[in-house]
Amino acid sequence: MRIGVPKEIKTHEYRAGLTPASVRELVHHGHDVLVQAGVGLGIGCDDGQYAAAGARIVPDADHVFAEAEMVVKVKEPQPDECRRLRKGQVLFTYLHLAPDPAQTHALLESGCTAIAYETITDAQGRLPLLAPMSEVAGRMAVQVGAVSLEKSQGGRGVLLGGVPGVAPGRVVVLGGGVVGTHAAKMAVGLGADVTVLDRSLPRLRELDDLFGGRVRLLYASLDAVEQTALAADLVIGAVLVPGAAAPKLLTRGQVARMQPGSVVVDVAIDQGGCFETSHATTHANPTYVVDGVVHYCVANMPGAVARTSTWALNNATLPFALALADKGWQQACRDDVHLRRGLNVHAGRITCAPVGQSLALPSVAPEDVLT
Repeated sequence: MRIGVPKEIKTHEYRAGLTPASVRELVHHGHDVLVQAGVGLGIGCDDGQYAAAGARIVPDADHVFAEAEMVVKVKEPQPDECRRLRKGQVLFTYLHLAPDPAQTHALLESGCTAIAYETITDAQGRLPLLAPMSEVAGRMAVQVGAVSLEKSQGGRGVLLGGVPGVAPGRVVVLGGGVVGTHAAKMAVGLGADVTVLDRSLPRLRELDDLFGGRVRLLYASLDAVEQTALAADLVIGAVLVPGAAAPKLLTRGQVARMQPGSVVVDVAIDQGGCFETSHATTHANPTYVVDGVVHYCVANMPGAVARTSTWALNNATLPFALALADKGWQQACRDDVHLRRGLNVHAGRITCAPVGQSLALPSVAPEDVLT
């Protein structure tokens, strides 16, 4: 199979769809890998390293999209990239279609087959291709939240760890999944006063065993979410409904009642955000203020630590990329129900029910397009 890796063009996105090591694996399996010149500069890999791994270096994205049977990316295709996609071509990347009708319609019109990292599952019902970026984003959420709390950034001027004689900052994490767990680990490590809220009692018990009493754990009732958020210095939104839009956990009115200079970090912004006042930002302009509350809503947080993120992502995506290339997308999806759940769009039809429901568009089961 001819596999193409274009350079990411989203604002301040430095990750790469494949590392040289992943290219070597694909070439070893007999595949032809086309890499756009400069694709790895953001992760510290030059064209020579890709060429040494067996890739063909092509000058621009036009060559990649024109020749590739499967395009491997990191972020969702931008409008210019959507226009280059064609019928019969496979796109393998993050999509996050539920809050993005424009991208969804563009993919439908292209006729391509789009397989989304974020809806592929594993035997435990987890999201293995989302997990590594969730780990990165969870850890980053505390890091960027701590900076945003600085007075020069518009924050309250609170040091999360405090100092002897001064109370530490209060961090509230909404959601105890992968993002929330890693955010809590970082916040605890800084010495903050940490509260995690979740609606799953089994998950709260797991977190209790993990943190050994160092974190306050609460059931995420409406009242508990409101009361903890109003008293917090930093609130991290870490909820996810696979394939669907994120639920709104704080209303505009509740945000307005938060402490002036407090910070919200909305890690769920890729799926529409979990605060009513959230809208996507970029690394170029990461924050804005609503009713005195600093909002950090960057839609590609892990792109800021591109080297770490790219290697972590490739560790998870490579086995699926190999299956798609070795077997062809149809047979690979027939053989693996978990990969099949990643199929979001095929030949002008939505094949992921949560996406269709979120956008009020008709959808078909993936099995229907594989027969």
